[in-house]
Amino acid sequence: MINKRLLIKNLLAHNAENSFYDKKRKINIGEKEGKAKLLKHICALSNSNPKNNSYIVIGVEDEDNSIVGVDFFDDSKIQNLINAYLTNPPLVTYENVLFPHLPNGKVVGLVSIRPNEGKICSLRKNIWKYYGGMVFFRDGSISMPKAFDIELKDINSEIVKAIESHSQNTIKYTLDGVFDFMKKSKDYQPTYKVFKEYFVVCWAGKAKEIEENTYLSRVNIELINEQVKLFYSDLDEISIAYDEDSFKIIEYVHLGLYESYKYYPLEEVTFHFKNNMSYEIESEMVFHPPEFPKETLYHIFNNNNSIIKKLKNKEPLTPIQEKDLSKLPATYLLCHLNGFTDAIEKLEEAKPYLKNYPEVYSRYKESVRILRKVRYN
Repeated sequence: MINKRLLIKNLLAHNAENSFYDKKRKINIGEKEGKAKLLKHICALSNSNPKNNSYIVIGVEDEDNSIVGVDFFDDSKIQNLINAYLTNPPLVTYENVLFPHLPNGKVVGLVSIRPNEGKICSLRKNIWKYYGGMVFFRDGSISMPKAFDIELKDINSEIVKAIESHSQNTIKYTLDGVFDFMKKSKDYQPTYKVFKEYFVVCWAGKAKEIEENTYLSRVNIELINEQVKLFYSDLDEISIAYDEDSFKIIEYVHLGLYESYKYYPLEEVTFHFKNNMSYEIESEMVFHPPEFPKETLYHIFNNNNSIIKKLKNKEPLTPIQEKDLSKLPATYLLCHLNGFTDAIEKLEEAKPYLKNYPEVYSRYKESVRILRKVRYN
């Protein structure tokens, strides 16, 4: 099994970006430009490496390779995005990789790209300034458009194979990872379980009982063997279930209006561990958005718009608006889920002003994450 932290270090040590890996300070697939650029790079790396994996490392400074990290990015639906926009799409995964020196919640993103061997990958439809049918290849460290009938050449298989071989996990890395997890999570009842005598999953969180159900908040779940963070959230609640062969996470979102809130299941993710030192991830969206009276939502929507207007004009908020501001991301999300087509546009408009309120901005990011999952599903 590959230790993803070692893999990233070995990729960064291999000189500059090239035809089998790229590095980014950050990505933003919430906007068309960011989404288009990511698709371009994935398409180019897939075509330039028809018989081996290629990678994109996210959270690294371009000038000196310093690892600065990015926010935990929970996007189990990224393959749906790839399938929607690329012809002959590669198999793509996004993993959140742990580095000890990074602050809690910060990770390095690792995009792994396995090509649809022997087939040219191209854009399926228009996005941003790229047109459907365009084909990209790597020209050194740059993703460039090329002719569709260009020949696929295998020039990196041996190099990538050697890098992956030098990134294999060891018992020492696993034990160190378990001890580190227990130490940093000591205030949140850390525990672990070993699956198939090989896989070690650690988790910690703040437990609370609601109507005979146990939910965990401030959750951190890690697959120690790969140094990958499986789940992290300061806000949302989850439940955990496991047997000898699998580990299941059900994520809930706490939604409602005024003083009436409920927990709604959002996504169910199950890790199936196998005897051949491999595992599969099964993901299912189980979210059914709550419905509320349109009159009530119109009132909340207009009130949110008034708050944004005041923030733009640097006008003081009333005490009631200060309280409503903390719920603004979630209530805009509810409006969107109930058919308000411009609610998300308004939420994006509020983004630069919400950054002045750290707790509200965290809730903004959570709302965007939920929206992204629902969209890609």
